[in-house]
Amino acid sequence: MKTITYGQAISEALREEMLRDDNVFILGEDMAVMGSVFGLTKGFLEEFGENRVIDTPISEAGFTAMAVGAALRGLRPVVEIMYVDFTPVCFDAIVNQAAKMRYMTGGQTSVPLVIRCPGGAGRRNAGQHSQSLEALFTHIPGLKVIAPSTPADMKGLLKAAIRDDDPVICIEHKLLYAAKGEVPEGEHLIPLGSAAVRRPGRDVTVIAWSRQVHSALEAAKTLAAEGIDAEVIDLRSLVPLDWETLASSVRKTHRAVIVHEAVKRGGYGGELAAQIGEDLFDSLDAPVKRVAGLNVVPPFSPALEDFIYPNPGDIAAAVRETLGR
Repeated sequence: MKTITYGQAISEALREEMLRDDNVFILGEDMAVMGSVFGLTKGFLEEFGENRVIDTPISEAGFTAMAVGAALRGLRPVVEIMYVDFTPVCFDAIVNQAAKMRYMTGGQTSVPLVIRCPGGAGRRNAGQHSQSLEALFTHIPGLKVIAPSTPADMKGLLKAAIRDDDPVICIEHKLLYAAKGEVPEGEHLIPLGSAAVRRPGRDVTVIAWSRQVHSALEAAKTLAAEGIDAEVIDLRSLVPLDWETLASSVRKTHRAVIVHEAVKRGGYGGELAAQIGEDLFDSLDAPVKRVAGLNVVPPFSPALEDFIYPNPGDIAAAVRETLGR
């Protein structure tokens, strides 16, 4: 094992896949000369050349559509959209073209495309640079969506996504870029659609992804001191979903709390809660609880930003409520 940051894990995954397969190339704003706005592709231009490390104009709609076309021709583009907040301007390419092409051609074509989207709040970037938009993508048939929480998962899932023959949206929380963690040496792949049990427990299942996994683990630690044994599941992959791991946990604990940073209204947590209600109703001893962002535009004010998103205290309180304590 070695210890690297979440950002370094992204760099390693990209570099290893570009070395492995000449069809893999990266593109986006400031990806080449600058090495990406978060410094993740520094040195790539010198190593791989301008045909495989492409600086694009500030036109997300244009270069995402170009990547879809390149994928249809057999290449494996990895697009960086500087903030997930900018993806709505290229929805036609993602939602109407990339997601549907395999189905609409009867399987004659595929779109092996990865779109990396830094997302999430906490950097005081305000309304247009702080959102969590995973629910928009999980709603679309034909798209796969991953949201890793650790460097090891980031590397393993991103490499698997690049090798996947269908479009994958990779949502990276900006506040995790500097987070360190152990990553296996050598080839490291994690199959899409496999969740991880971060902390086993018997009293309640806490389901989270991305940065909120760490908040859930911190809450679980607090609750353990009170005699409450929370099991924390990191979904890692939202589509495909590892339903068996989630369902097995809920059948064991009989209670579920879902945590995400996106606003509660229309969030992916609502979909999970509905699935649990439909399929696991007889296993539940309490209603499914959601802990999520408030239904407001992300504020610039640090005090207000900290207020609207879930924290470990909010999660612990929700667990206590679910247990009737």
